[in-house]
Amino acid sequence: MKVLRTVVVLGLCVLVGSAVAQEQKKQQGAAARVAPKLKKGDALGAFYVTKCAGAESDQVPVGENLCYRCKNGARPQVIVFTRSTDPIVIRLAKRLDAAVNQHEDQQLRAFISVLGESKEQAEAEAKKLAAQAGVEQIPFVVPNDVQQGPENYGLNPKAAITIVIGNENQVVATYAVANPADLKIARVNKLIEQTLSPQDATAAPAKKAKPQDS
Repeated sequence: MKVLRTVVVLGLCVLVGSAVAQEQKKQQGAAARVAPKLKKGDALGAFYVTKCAGAESDQVPVGENLCYRCKNGARPQVIVFTRSTDPIVIRLAKRLDAAVNQHEDQQLRAFISVLGESKEQAEAEAKKLAAQAGVEQIPFVVPNDVQQGPENYGLNPKAAITIVIGNENQVVATYAVANPADLKIARVNKLIEQTLSPQDATAAPAKKAKPQDS
């Protein structure tokens, strides 16, 4: 009986593991289908936005048109483009706000760009999201190209939320979902941590050279 129970348990573990792997593969495939044209290593391009709300301490007045990506310089930064006002966007804003505070020494920056059918609509939604999120460090903005987002970012029109993470003026990672419900905050956390971690922290230790015979 013990042997039979062990076999059953092992079989269930295999089935569960297989199901989890299939779900992860499904999510990765879905993300790939709505990914932006930007790839890792591409230049993190400039684009202009209008500030609508948030980040009162950054000395940028509401209504100013500027390049936030340029203002952030070569610092690590998380750029969010959203066509959705789903509550997950508020959760994401809160997490980014916490990350910016947590990684103050590394000067992490983040901002949320709201897309829409018109500038007026997007600005109203940006202000509403900012009020609901109640964050301190995250500016909510509307890009000049309010419907498609900046041309040089090649956003997929089917993506509800697209996240671009950059550092040293280059794209480090992208993450996009067609359905806001598919956005995983844990994955965003992981991408941020990977961006901020020193490259040599995960590198394999160098092998010691063997002394040569004299």
